[in-house]
Parts: sequence; structure tokens; C-alpha cells
Amino acid sequence: MSGFVRSKRVTGPLDDKAKARLVGRQLSYVSSGSEHSADDDDDLPCLSELVHGFLENDDSDLTHDSDLTHDSVNGYESDSDRVDSVADCKDFVEGILRSGSRDSYRNLLSAHVSKAMEAFSCFINQRPVLRRKVMSFLRELGHNAAICKTKWESSGGGGLTAGGYEFIDVVQSKSSTLQNRYVVDLDFASQFEIARPTSQFSKLLHSLPRVFVGRSEDLKTIVKSISDASKRSLKSRELSLPPWRKNRYMQNKWFGPYRRTVNPSPATPPSVDVVKCRCVGFDDAVNGRLFVRTR
Repeated sequence: MSGFVRSKRVTGPLDDKAKARLVGRQLSYVSSGSEHSADDDDDLPCLSELVHGFLENDDSDLTHDSDLTHDSVNGYESDSDRVDSVADCKDFVEGILRSGSRDSYRNLLSAHVSKAMEAFSCFINQRPVLRRKVMSFLRELGHNAAICKTKWESSGGGGLTAGGYEFIDVVQSKSSTLQNRYVVDLDFASQFEIARPTSQFSKLLHSLPRVFVGRSEDLKTIVKSISDASKRSLKSRELSLPPWRKNRYMQNKWFGPYRRTVNPSPATPPSVDVVKCRCVGFDDAVNGRLFVRTR
């Protein structure tokens, strides 16, 4: 078997896509669907967000004696959008959620999501499966639903950590030129959990829906507000904001480059122990293992 071990090392310099081709399959991210860039939905970061990303990585920024300056550089562009405390953020987010309840299509979609969650509650601990069950359920009811898989690379200068995320989106076509995009996230509130939250931030988390159903523009504002509140909460505990809770990272979860697919089954990466081709000196894969022909 030592010869086989040495042959596996040959694949070391290859990237993931090249390794995937060796067994005739693609990795889950490139398995199916259509690609979309962030600017497909006018989601390129604005100047205030870029400034925010820079300041999040500057250890000397954001002293306690200038909350107005703090808010202005974090992307709040008007007095109505300013959040001066975690408690204000809770009221602000709850206001956005209430305003969303006046959207008749959003209410219909939310009701259908609730029915799907109840019907497939047995998959609650299998999130990839549950998402696809809910997506398929929505499509059967006539919604243009799909699984969105975002993926982004790290940006050393901008302090952005690489990552990826999955959620459901639903596109409502109001006309040939006008579309509304709705986000359905089945595990929304947990995405904002932080270490040692203040009592105010805990109340904010408890006010968030476990399952989010809403317009993408509302979600973008909510994410920005909660990210700011989490930073305030951690700072009051003299803790640093982790990279995976920064506004830029959180925004990329739902608004980064993404692949949209209606595949009803989760795509899984190929097992590294399974080989689909026949090679000289080897039998086909048996029970996930390779055996050297000795006779």
C-alpha cells in the first residue's frame, strides 16, 4: 500500500477543482445552478461600507467620546438610520420587520414557509436537506424559489475573511423589467450570536425571527444595524469583534457573489477514497477502499 500512498501525494499541488475532475465530479459549490455576481443585484459595497471595513481593522479607531462620528462612518446615511445604542438598534430592527408585514406577497411567502417548516420538521437537524425540502415545497406552490450559495475569497487589505453560506431566495417578477428578491433564511437569528452578550444585545437577539422572510433591501439594513450593535456590545465587555461578525463578512453571507440552483438534493463533495476510473494495477473501488491486484 506504500506505493498507493506515494501516488496520492502527486495530487498535492492540484487545486480543489482539478482534484474533483479526477473522479469525474465537481465540488458542491460548482455542481449546478447559475452564477451571479454581487453587482447583479446592485450589491457592490458603497464608499461608507468600504470605510467601515477599513476602520474595523484599525486598532486605534472608534473611541467612546464620539458616537456621532462612529455612526457616520458606519454607513448610516441619515438621522433616521442612526442607531445610538443597542436598545435603539432593537427598536430600529423591529420597525423594519413590522414594515415588512405590510407586504402582501411577503406575508403569503412567509405563510408557505411556515407550512413547509412544519411539514419537514423531521429534518430540523439536517439543514442542507431542510433547505432543499422547503425550496422544493415553495416551487410546487408556484414561487420562483432556489438555493443560493454564496462564496467569497479573503481580502487581506480589506480585512475580509473567506467564507460561504447557503439560504433560499425567491424572485417575484412584477413585470418584465421589475423584480423583487426575497430572502428566506431558516436559521437567521443564530447567525448573530456573540460571546458574552450584554443584556440589551440578548434582548435584540431574542427579538429576531428564527426564520427570516423578507425583502433583500430590508435584510441589508438589518444586518448592518445588528453588526454595529454586536460591536458595541463586545466593546462594552472589552472584547474585540471577531472577523466573522464584522459587517462586511455578514453582508457577504447574503449579498456576496452567489450560485443559484434548484437542485432538490444537496450536492456533496466526492469522497477522497473513491476512484471512478480504472487504473493499471488497481481494481474498482470496493466498499470505499482500493485494493492492489496481487495475483
